[in-house]
Amino acid sequence: MLQAVGVIPARYRSVRFPGKVLADLQGKTMIEHVYRRAKKARSLARVLVAADDDRICVAVEKFGGDAMLTSREHASGTDRVAEVAAGMDAPLWVNIQGDEPLVDPQDIDALVEALRSHGRTGMATLRRPIETDEDFHSPHVVKVVVNDAGEALYFSRSPIPYPRGETRTFGFRHVGLYAYRRELLLKMAATSRTRLESVEGLEQLRVLEMGYGIRVLDAVGDSIGVDVPEDLERVRARLMESAG
Repeated sequence: MLQAVGVIPARYRSVRFPGKVLADLQGKTMIEHVYRRAKKARSLARVLVAADDDRICVAVEKFGGDAMLTSREHASGTDRVAEVAAGMDAPLWVNIQGDEPLVDPQDIDALVEALRSHGRTGMATLRRPIETDEDFHSPHVVKVVVNDAGEALYFSRSPIPYPRGETRTFGFRHVGLYAYRRELLLKMAATSRTRLESVEGLEQLRVLEMGYGIRVLDAVGDSIGVDVPEDLERVRARLMESAG
């Protein structure tokens, strides 16, 4: 059976919320919540945090986690994961967002299994139904459309598919959890930003423009990404619900 490694890219210098991965959530840092949930994934042989700052490494090591200091110059989490992958031979890699403290281990396992089951698939990610027109039209919610084989046709910040003549929408939002084969991950990191990627500001479009397919699975979990301090309250409420 192929081995998979989970990497949690953690950047201290977040523009909208500096130091957010060290924010307190019910007595634990956000990065600890992400790490402990990722460790519950049965498919991962190892989980580590790829940080851009010693303060994150110290915090991770304090709760007994595995951390590695990576370059501060990386433009994306994918580049940070690729730096780690370049020094290890594991064939499968999972990019686990450091600001998703409610990530579901089942979703991690599903992505790894998708690569194991489909030998020609180089990358896999997730989607979830969009429930409101506001989200469907919001540029902050990334949309994805797939073909009958479950592979991505396109990702966009615009409403896709455009509901011509429809009174309600049936779109899907992209969930930013990724699994890659090592060779594609390294090739992606070595490739310059592509045209559509630059226009939309979505790095997954680079893979499509390179000619590779991306398998898209339906997410099991209902995670909440933390972009600004106000998002912490939503996560705290969810943690209290699950504890109760």
